[in-house]
Amino acid sequence: MLIGGLEKLSLIDYPKKLSVVVFTVGCNFRCHFCHNPMLVKPIEVDKFKNKSQSFGKNEKGRVLIRECDFFAFLDKRKGKLDAVVITGGEPTIHKDLSDFIKKIKKNGFLVKLDSNGTNPEALKRLLKKNLLDYIAMDIKSDFDTYSYVTGVNVDLEKIRESVNIIMNSNTPYEFRTTLLPDFVDKERLKLIGEAIKGSDKWFLQKFVASKELVDSEFKKAKPFSDDEMEDMKKIASKYVHYCDVR
Repeated sequence: MLIGGLEKLSLIDYPKKLSVVVFTVGCNFRCHFCHNPMLVKPIEVDKFKNKSQSFGKNEKGRVLIRECDFFAFLDKRKGKLDAVVITGGEPTIHKDLSDFIKKIKKNGFLVKLDSNGTNPEALKRLLKKNLLDYIAMDIKSDFDTYSYVTGVNVDLEKIRESVNIIMNSNTPYEFRTTLLPDFVDKERLKLIGEAIKGSDKWFLQKFVASKELVDSEFKKAKPFSDDEMEDMKKIASKYVHYCDVR
């Protein structure tokens, strides 16, 4: 597994659990507002120098954490942490994701997967093997503007299929949407709501410009105010059992 970073302790990424967050490298989206640009583009592992060390850097300065070092860290956290959150990038683009999760589960940890929903086949396989304890799927926008928001041509049928798989999985889950006025207004929010109508949880995330974004132009983007986010929450709450703002 290509691991590009660790958050060694999180109190918020897995509901009511203490977790470590693993950031996988590589993504099939190029969302303009993504604040993890260093995780988006894939890394050629053989270009890394000094492979004998725990942390290697290639010529672009990217860090790759060896899988064995991650599991050594995890072994020391048994009894102190409850779960591992696998995020990215997009974890489902990695063929060894299933084996990676099996190793985590073998160590006694719960697993939460963050995904963009472009690989419903992977979701089905992981759920069938009972490898996931929680799923979070990002809904980027309404389907008419999905490709614009993500910066790539999106197979919307796969997004719809992933939504359906997750909602019928009997596994705890949530949907998440980052709200940026350029991409999601009240009418588009309603269309997203229709796409996930009846789902358990939907979290609306306020856009925050970071130092690094996939599209640096969006550092200048004006986010919704707190009051506007609450108005959006009122609209979204009509479609799901529980909605909140993050």
